[in-house]
Amino acid sequence: MNSGKTYDIQNPKALLFSLCFVLMFAVMNGTMFNIAIPDIAESFNLLPSQVSWVMTGYIMVFAIGALIYGKLTDTIALKTLITFGLCVFSIGSLVGFMAPNYTTVLIARLIQAVGGAMIPAIAFIAPIRYFPNERGKILGIISSVMAFASGIGPIMGGVIGGFLNWQFLFLTSSLIIITLPLLRANLPQEETNFVKLDYLGAGLVAGFIVSLLIGITLSYPISFIFSVVFLILVVIRMKTAKNPFIPPKLFMNQSYVITIMVSFLAISCLFGLMFSVPIMLRDVYGLTTLQIGLTMFPGAMSAALIGRKGGQLVDQKGSRTVLLWSMLLLMTGFFIVSTTVGLDPIWMSLSLIFPMMCFPLVQSSGADTLASILKDRETGVGMGVFNLLIFVSGAISGAVVGITLDVFRPQVPANPIGILGEGAVFSNIFLVFMGLIFIGFLIFKTLFKTYVVKAES
Repeated sequence: MNSGKTYDIQNPKALLFSLCFVLMFAVMNGTMFNIAIPDIAESFNLLPSQVSWVMTGYIMVFAIGALIYGKLTDTIALKTLITFGLCVFSIGSLVGFMAPNYTTVLIARLIQAVGGAMIPAIAFIAPIRYFPNERGKILGIISSVMAFASGIGPIMGGVIGGFLNWQFLFLTSSLIIITLPLLRANLPQEETNFVKLDYLGAGLVAGFIVSLLIGITLSYPISFIFSVVFLILVVIRMKTAKNPFIPPKLFMNQSYVITIMVSFLAISCLFGLMFSVPIMLRDVYGLTTLQIGLTMFPGAMSAALIGRKGGQLVDQKGSRTVLLWSMLLLMTGFFIVSTTVGLDPIWMSLSLIFPMMCFPLVQSSGADTLASILKDRETGVGMGVFNLLIFVSGAISGAVVGITLDVFRPQVPANPIGILGEGAVFSNIFLVFMGLIFIGFLIFKTLFKTYVVKAES
């Protein structure tokens, strides 16, 4: 499947709409269940450590699946992958809706993750493959949908769980299958070349991701030892296998490594913001779940609205320029939020617009930069690593913020114009995020080198 090939898309708008629709369902499926965790625990009389696997298990399988599907897109037709993924996801959703016990709920979530991991992989590959002349704009739209769904998911989860019950979240997720006929009708015909997958390499990568995420999300120190062992084995396998699961030459490209490093840093801070703001609004302001969702809604809407324009800027000005400017805006946004902690919730809601609108800008410009760097046969696995880092970044930032809130509770903010009080710790967290973005900005500006890829025959 060469990037130079022209694909016959009968209805590009319908294809884009269906991709956005299915992606919105997939992202909402993750964020909706955050709200349902206490209700599930109450239904089955579970401890917090037990019910946490509803999210932890889903994240682990989803992260691994995103990388594997990314690898498979280089050789298997997207129409085949998306048919498999949506069917499996819907089956998992129906199993969860009818689940009589917690074990079945957990199995349903894992089945959902197996199918749902296909969605972000294809959502980022499709614009690169089918819309090469509008790649930046389409990636901007895709990223804005992800940002909007992340913001609207908790609201939907609260409404559905409040008026019905948590099982109807599974039923809502199963509606994703209605997009399959539209996707199949508009995806072009492609050849499927089944090749032997490096199963040992894939297994070692999976072991590394699982042990790392368990260590991060459940605070098991021994898991980090296993993750180091798996990482060493992954590197050895990459160097010795004839066709390794992840080709080592991918990481010999300095521009690729710098781009994923900086994107990881920026997206980690954004996920850290989305993790810490609901806690802040509850602890500092005493808001209800619905009020928290409404406070964050303007930020989610700004992300949805800015995505398409940001994507057009990527096409016009270049992804490197947009990524640099979006990081400067993100730094400014974090400083504004750090300063307004403790003010009226309306001011906090307005200040959140600045960093949250940068989510699609960072994601689309980062993805477009990678697309211009990667060779034809590296696009799938290269973007798969990018998607993998997105999900791992969420787990890492959430764990770090959680530990910070457990250990530190200063009353004086480091921000010189911040407000004294119990919100000081959150002000400091946002100030640290600003500093990390500044480091990422300097790394990208000084070390990134323009790299033009020639299409493979």
